[in-house]
This record gives sequence, C-alpha cells and structure tokens, in this order.
Amino acid sequence: MTRIGLLGCGAIGTQIALAIDSGKIPAILTHVYDDSKEASAILVGKLKNKPEIVENPHLLSSHPVNIVVEAASQDAVRDAGLSVLQNKRDLMIMSVGALLDESIYDILSDACKDFKKTIFLPSGAIAGLDGIKSVKDELESVSITTTKHPRSLKGAKFFENSKINLDSISSSMTIFEGTAKEAVSLFPANINVAALLSLSGIGSERTNVKIVADPDTDKNTHHIEAAGKFGKMTFMIENFPDPDNPKTSRLAILSAIETLKKYCSNDIQIGT
Repeated sequence: MTRIGLLGCGAIGTQIALAIDSGKIPAILTHVYDDSKEASAILVGKLKNKPEIVENPHLLSSHPVNIVVEAASQDAVRDAGLSVLQNKRDLMIMSVGALLDESIYDILSDACKDFKKTIFLPSGAIAGLDGIKSVKDELESVSITTTKHPRSLKGAKFFENSKINLDSISSSMTIFEGTAKEAVSLFPANINVAALLSLSGIGSERTNVKIVADPDTDKNTHHIEAAGKFGKMTFMIENFPDPDNPKTSRLAILSAIETLKKYCSNDIQIGT
C-alpha cells in the first residue's frame, strides 16, 4: 500500500486526505503537517484512519512514506521541497508557482536526478496541458485569461501596491496584464494555472496572462490560446470555486486526487 505524507491541511489537503481515507485513492495517509496545529488536528479528527501529526515539514519525509503531497503554499515548496527529495521520496506539488523561481526549479530538478525521484505537477484547474506539451517545440505564443469573482482574489500581494478596491468593482474589470512570472509573484494563491501553462509551454516570460475580476460570475474561468507552426489550440474551462476556499477551483482538487490515484495504481494509464 502506498504511504503518503501530507504537507498542508487546508481546503485542498483536507479533500485529498478524505479521498485517501474513503478508499478513493488506494493508499494510506500516514503523516501530516500544517503550520497551524489546529488545522492539523481538525483534519485528523475527520478521518477514520488517523495519521500522525509531525512537528515540522521536514519530518514528513523522514518517515517511510512513498510520496509527500504539498498542498500548503509556495513558501512550503521552497522550504521543504529539497529535503523531501533528499530523503528519497517523490513529491507532488500543488503550489506550482514556486517553480517559476528559476533557482528553486533548478535545485529541485537537479535533486530529482541526483536522488532518482520524481516531482508530480497535477493539471490543476485547467485542461489541455497534454496538447501544449506535445507542441512545445513549435509554440510561438501562449496566453491565458482568467476571470474570477473579486472575493476569490482577496489577499493577493498585488493589492498591497494597487489602488484597486475589490469591494467597489461593480462590473467586469481587467485588473492585471503581464507575464506568467509576474502574475504568479503577485497572485501566489490564485494563478497557479499560469505557472503550469508556462512550464508546459514556452516559459514564464513568454506566457501572457490577463486577470479579470467579475462580480457577476460564480465560476473561475480560464481561456487559453496557443499558436505556432503546428496550428492553433483554444481551451475554455469554467470551474466552480471550492466551497471551502474560493481561491481554489474544485477541478484543482479533483486533478490532485486523480494524479494520486494514477501514482498508486498499476492499471491502464490514459494520456501523458
């Protein structure tokens, strides 16, 4: 039975833990950690099979787990990612934006090779990454327009130096246009999809991002366009926000669960 350690006990981590506990993911959750001891305790209280709560994130991979699942933050990836690989455990990352820091990407990529372990990046809240990866060498342009309700964007670093008041937005409004690298830095909890898209395609400096705040929407919508020598691809994904965390799409959680099911199974695998 695959043994899993969980880093982060918030909305995403909780749903992953419940999927393991219910048998939907054929594995056992053995250890968990969250910066909030209360969050860890609340999560463990919801589970039939009680994992151990460890005292710091590095202890997750010191135990005999097969994979550590990060569902916490970009800072958690920076702080604990390397130690997971050094302890010869696989790693699944939800806060993919951390990898747009080239130094972090290079360190973790080299560690994968040195310790012969793998990092898994679920497709998250978007679709079409198989196609983007397939034509990576022929891509000439990639763009993504993400539309969310203003409440889903609250707390982003972008607003520390912006005059935009999310509470006063009364109609659809473009609040950001720039590169994926800029977007992920300014909206670290909101736009991991841009990081995934750029890592699959032509890089964070050449992936264009537009973020729209729309008080009349009840969905997180992502419109992706990619063009090049191969032709053109267009994707439109409309996701309902997770009821426990409006910054996260329900699809992101389902994608994480599916990735773990694939990791834990010996079966026919569909897609790349």
